[in-house]
Amino acid sequence: MIEAVELRRVSLPLVTPFRTSFGTETTRDALLVHVIGPDSEGWGECVAMSSPGYSAEYVDGAQDVMRRYLVPGLFGAAQPVRGHPMARAAVEGAVLDASLRARGTSLAAHLGGVREAVDVGVSVGIVRPVEALVDAVSAYVGQGYRRVKLKIEPGWDRVPVAAVRARFADLMLQVDANGAYGRDKAGTLDALDEFGLALIEQPLPEDDLAGHAELAGRLSTPICLDESITSARVADLAIALGACSVVNIKPGRLGGLVEAKRVHDVCVSRGVPAWCGGMLETGIGRAANLALAALPGFTLPADLSASDRYFHRDLTPPFVLADGRLAVPAGPGIGVPVLEDALHELTTSVEVLRP
Repeated sequence: MIEAVELRRVSLPLVTPFRTSFGTETTRDALLVHVIGPDSEGWGECVAMSSPGYSAEYVDGAQDVMRRYLVPGLFGAAQPVRGHPMARAAVEGAVLDASLRARGTSLAAHLGGVREAVDVGVSVGIVRPVEALVDAVSAYVGQGYRRVKLKIEPGWDRVPVAAVRARFADLMLQVDANGAYGRDKAGTLDALDEFGLALIEQPLPEDDLAGHAELAGRLSTPICLDESITSARVADLAIALGACSVVNIKPGRLGGLVEAKRVHDVCVSRGVPAWCGGMLETGIGRAANLALAALPGFTLPADLSASDRYFHRDLTPPFVLADGRLAVPAGPGIGVPVLEDALHELTTSVEVLRP
């Protein structure tokens, strides 16, 4: 029985601005779902951003669909909801966390995790000039990250990649375009083949599976899909079409952990390597992602950096990098407590919904 649901907004300033091909983030405006029951509570995090630049979802819209449709469904007034995977993922995560806490079971164990710690990499935004980018990468390599991902866009690809590769000949290096290249500009990506990249992530728009298949057939660098992978069914289709040979699995974007595990299972059955991606989550979302990343099919370093990569202060005890890995929380549910003092300091609004 659920007695109440809190929709809580928090604002966490980023340590440094994070620029991608679709915009620059300086503050994480996160929406948390807090499910409260008689014997347990649970937390989920919505990864929707402040504006609909990365996806059609945005945080104000996610809160509205939760308020009007998803949360009433928890109280027995279920209505069909099409789409809104980020909102659904947050609600699903909070309910699952509460259930597992009540049973004393960790999320990692519930999902079938096999690792106590996960290899992790770091995502580096568009940093200009090139010298500053190389310095930023050098700092992260010095901290022990096992893989570096560079954000790219048309006009910012070969030169920064060449500079980083020249400095770090043996670094596991990959790039991410967030769909910034149309087919008319994709030819510039051919030049990246010479740098021995682990993969090129989401070069073309998310709905262009055919274009990705064509690109994958031309390049020696593996193509990884992220935004294009909206379900296990689409993942299976993309792999069958040859549109990708690696998959980035983000539970917050797929509609939750249940669908994310299905995508993982498709990758395992197809023999396709996968890794768990992140979306500037607080410690709440990061804990859930690490539980997922403990599954056996996640064979590449996760995009789940330490708390201090993004935030001066996190909502949970900080996740700390140790030998290029983050520990998988072993406590009940997501496995980490939410820090009341941090929550109080960083909360900007609270909306309480009851049956």
